Amino acid sequence: MTIDTQQITGLILAGGRGSRMGSVDKGLQNFRGAPMVLHVIMRLSPQVGALMINANRNLGPYEGFGLPVWPDQLTGFEGPLAGLQTGLSQCDTNYLVTAPCDSPFLPQDLVERLFQALTDNDADLAVAVTEEEGRRQPHPVFCLMKASVLPNLTAFLQLGERKIDKWYRSLNFVEVMFPDETAFRNINTLDELRRFENT
Repeated sequence: MTIDTQQITGLILAGGRGSRMGSVDKGLQNFRGAPMVLHVIMRLSPQVGALMINANRNLGPYEGFGLPVWPDQLTGFEGPLAGLQTGLSQCDTNYLVTAPCDSPFLPQDLVERLFQALTDNDADLAVAVTEEEGRRQPHPVFCLMKASVLPNLTAFLQLGERKIDKWYRSLNFVEVMFPDETAFRNINTLDELRRFENT
């Protein structure tokens, strides 16, 4: 099936506390000469028709990238599912794909591979998976879903649930194997930021 990128909205998740990085805003940290979120924008934007950012602080700096910025509808830094709910609520296309703001190496064929698997399997959601040391490793914040899953997600959140893997496993989902686990590397600490700056 030929992918119609205009029917896919991208959502960059930047709504966390950044607690492992000393409570700084990870997406705005400098990495190889630019804010980390800009690397994600540059990799994801060619793969989608529209792009937006979910953030709960520093909204002005994020708006400076020229994209819509939406804070969580749920207050209190409730995790990636809260950001996902916000993104789906603002999504005007049939599909939404997500990636975190601290993943500057994300695959340039992420959307294509997820979309192909989703349509081939008539699934509601496709999630990226890698194999590391013989063990399958899901990457649930790298996923593509039908926008129609919003009511299901809202009901899940209203039950007080917050675990993203528990939610997507309640759907008709498909896992999509990617060959390069380093493409999904998140930079979570200042030590990692300095280390990868020089590699």
